[in-house]
Amino acid sequence: MSTTLRLDIVSAEKEIFSGEAEMVFVTGKLGELGIAPGHAPLLTSLKPGNVRALLPNKEEEVFYISSGMLEVQPFVVTVLADTALRASDIDEAAALAAKESAEQAIANKTADLDLARATAELAEAVAQIRAIQNLRKRAK
Repeated sequence: MSTTLRLDIVSAEKEIFSGEAEMVFVTGKLGELGIAPGHAPLLTSLKPGNVRALLPNKEEEVFYISSGMLEVQPFVVTVLADTALRASDIDEAAALAAKESAEQAIANKTADLDLARATAELAEAVAQIRAIQNLRKRAK
């Protein structure tokens, strides 16, 4: 049995990653998923969060996705994301500013506030910040 699976991460704009991985971790709507070679077929939606790929050379790649779909076949994992970035490409200052802005909008509860939009923006900013933090942990 193969010890790797093929991982493809694609956003609306471009392919972000395509290669072999020993293990893939994603944030599904119902929680964290770990996918190894030979995993049962699965189709689920994803929420803003990280995709982590343990590569055959024992290094780990970290990506941020805003939302999307995950398709798992026994030896192929496909992430179709609305927005996807490598954690190293995230603008940390912009993510922190977006988080603060969303928190203020929720706290102020102004009449023109779209609570669902502010909550979604907060979730995306927090997911980006977590991706950066995961990348830093791995670099140490």
